[in-house]
Amino acid sequence: MTRILVVEDERVIAAGLRDNLELEGYEVEVVGDGLVAESRARSGTFDLILLDLMLPGKNGLAVCRSLHESGLRTPTIILTAKGQESDKVTGLELGADDYITKPFGQRELLARIKALLRRSVEGIGAAADPYESDGFRIDFRRFEGTIDGSSLGLTAIEFKLLSALVHRRGEVVTLQQMVDAVWGKDYALSERVIYTHVNNLRAKIGHRRDGGERISTVRGFGYRFDG
Repeated sequence: MTRILVVEDERVIAAGLRDNLELEGYEVEVVGDGLVAESRARSGTFDLILLDLMLPGKNGLAVCRSLHESGLRTPTIILTAKGQESDKVTGLELGADDYITKPFGQRELLARIKALLRRSVEGIGAAADPYESDGFRIDFRRFEGTIDGSSLGLTAIEFKLLSALVHRRGEVVTLQQMVDAVWGKDYALSERVIYTHVNNLRAKIGHRRDGGERISTVRGFGYRFDG
């Protein structure tokens, strides 16, 4: 059974989330403190984390950062209040895979959970042979990217984006094609979210040895992987 850790300190919201998710067949554990949430998440027994940002003990952004730095790659959706645009971007930069803004509809939340769980087990081109060039290697079967043998520590979303770009290396991949490949068709997503994930990717994979960008921006269209 799929296990979800709900980190939410507002009891009414937490209870509503538990009830709705359990009705969908998920096993749910609810905690309302950031420190407790971090400890429970590190157990590694959860398939997804719903993480509120405003928490006692330790705020959600700090929890997200700590879990990502520890190497935990459990798919994570952050819950933000309306208008917290900077927190959304920061959460993605710290390793969260998606966000949803309060107040949100249960149908939207369930759709995002199902999409993220699906992405975590479906690899784009998972059966393809590894790609390797100039010290950079991406192994589609092991869901791992490395530079000179050192792991890049990619999140699930970053791996999917990188895979989509590598499989079409040398071609321009439009923003819509990236959304379709990584998040699924008809998924509403702002350009800023993609921009944030691509910037995170660039920081991790660095430049080619000749100094060129591995991921180039083609203004007005999208991105291109250049090796």
